[in-house]
Parts: sequence; structure tokens; C-alpha cells
Amino acid sequence: QVQLVESGGGLVQAGGSLRVSCASSGRTFSRYVMGWFRQAPGKEREFVAAISWSGVPTYNEDSVKGRFTISRDNAKNTVHLQMNSLKPEDTAVYYCAARGAYGSSRIPEEYDYWGPGTQVTVSS
Repeated sequence: QVQLVESGGGLVQAGGSLRVSCASSGRTFSRYVMGWFRQAPGKEREFVAAISWSGVPTYNEDSVKGRFTISRDNAKNTVHLQMNSLKPEDTAVYYCAARGAYGSSRIPEEYDYWGPGTQVTVSS
């Protein structure tokens, strides 16, 4: 019983920064692994980052390359993705996801709840 809503998407120039956020209305937020995925037009959903119960992050190093930072605030039931040095290739719909399990996952099918997504567009 978890509902997720993303916010913070928008239009940014290449090299700029943006922070997308995810708010959860469900209980026991701290017991969920939280993840961020993205999907560009004509492409499959791609793992971006995840964060464990205790706050240990996992990143897709092939695409993020140290530019993104995931964080969570269990007291406020929120998770954030800080995106710096944005590139046009980062343009996509960004989705927040929650997994009711202990370990983090890079596989979309292993997440139980999803937000509706927020559009991030990076211009060249």
C-alpha cells in the first residue's frame, strides 16, 4: 500500500542541474528500497539509481558517471535524485519506484510500486 508521486522535472540546458523528488504516502517508508528509472522515446526503461533502507546508494555507472546523487529522508517519506552536468542524452521520463524487499535491484520487474513519472528535457 504505497503511492508515489514525482516532481521537479522540467527543461534545462546542457550542463545545468535539476533535482527530481518522490513523495510517498504509504507507511513504513524506511522498509522500502527506493529506485529511480528513466525511459526515453523508443527506448527501454533504464535503471538510474537505488538506495537501501540504511541509505547506501547504487548507481548505473555507465550512464550516470558520478553526475547523479540519490538520497532519502525517511522521516519525510521522500527520495531525491540530484542531477548535475546534464546532457541531452539524459532526456527522458523519470520514474520513482519502491521495492518491498531488503536488497537493491536494477531490474524494473522487481519493484512493487511506481509513480506516474516526471519529464526531464535537456536542450543542447
